Amino acid sequence: MGADHAQRAFIGSFTSAGGLGVTVAAVDRDTGALAVLASTDAVADPSFLAVGRAPGAGGTVLYTVSEASDGAVAAFGIDDDGAPRLIGEVRQVDGSSPTHLALAAGHLLTANYGSGSVTALSVRDDGSPGPVTSVLRHEGSGPDEGRQSGPHAHQVLVDPSGSWVLSVDLGTDSVRVCALDPDSGSLRLHAETALRPGTGPRHLAFHPGGGHVYVLNELEPTVTVCRWDASGGTLEPMGETQVLPYDHEEGDAPRTYPSEVVVSRDGRFLWTANRGHDSISVLTLDETAEKPVLAAAVGCGGRWPRDLTLDPTGQWLYVANEHSGNVSWFAVDAETGIPAHAGSVELPAASCVVLA
Repeated sequence: MGADHAQRAFIGSFTSAGGLGVTVAAVDRDTGALAVLASTDAVADPSFLAVGRAPGAGGTVLYTVSEASDGAVAAFGIDDDGAPRLIGEVRQVDGSSPTHLALAAGHLLTANYGSGSVTALSVRDDGSPGPVTSVLRHEGSGPDEGRQSGPHAHQVLVDPSGSWVLSVDLGTDSVRVCALDPDSGSLRLHAETALRPGTGPRHLAFHPGGGHVYVLNELEPTVTVCRWDASGGTLEPMGETQVLPYDHEEGDAPRTYPSEVVVSRDGRFLWTANRGHDSISVLTLDETAEKPVLAAAVGCGGRWPRDLTLDPTGQWLYVANEHSGNVSWFAVDAETGIPAHAGSVELPAASCVVLA
């Protein structure tokens, strides 16, 4: 399945909260609608997923974390009928509660929230995860005693140049830039960028131009704009923008915990999912890409939107609503970027949506 012809959606969910585990759905490219094909609970709490290719066979491989105290990862092949098939064994990551994973230089990386670390594992020819090759442990804390008593790595991803690995840490209010040795699988800390204390950075997204990064904060509903220099692996904070149409400090609305940030492929729009406010925010970006402006906030089609995904065409936006137990899809207005609710499918404890 080519990236330009998305035909499958893969949904993760919390089995400990009644979720189905990993679910595969067919995607109607004309309407954006999802139709569930199959599910498996072979892995506990597969809260985040990523799609790759098997180095040997070349087929689609679905990777998942197991967000448990004894954290693990697993890989699934997808049969023609959509049924997910476990490849190899479930591998422990030498870290607790992994919340995110990514592929880089022939390795699988996990962000381990509970232990505040990033793990690298080898990937076998059949696509299955191999042994742990490196664990990079974060250090530090933040001013929020309830959420920042220690490091909490929440996201790990590769920059567009493929040269650097970035890890976002909610507990230390910082983003780390790391180098991954493709031969040994060793992770090395290159630099750490401090953000405003107490913001609790959760996830980030790159501008398609490659020169800017948008860090979404969970403990305050803001996005921090940063300049990114891939030649030196440096991240420079420039300013913050509110992602909600009210001042969170005034207490005139429920406490909100933003969860995911997505940038349009033409670099004109930025969307965030906002738990508590239960909304999707739309921010516009100008040619400088440095000054997001809040344009609208619309309902997320459920409660507690944990994940937000844009389809390859840019026409459809998908939201995993954890507490209402559904995945909703929205038609994106090409001129304004404002999403319009188009439908939903029931999926208990939904936590993540990826397309391939």
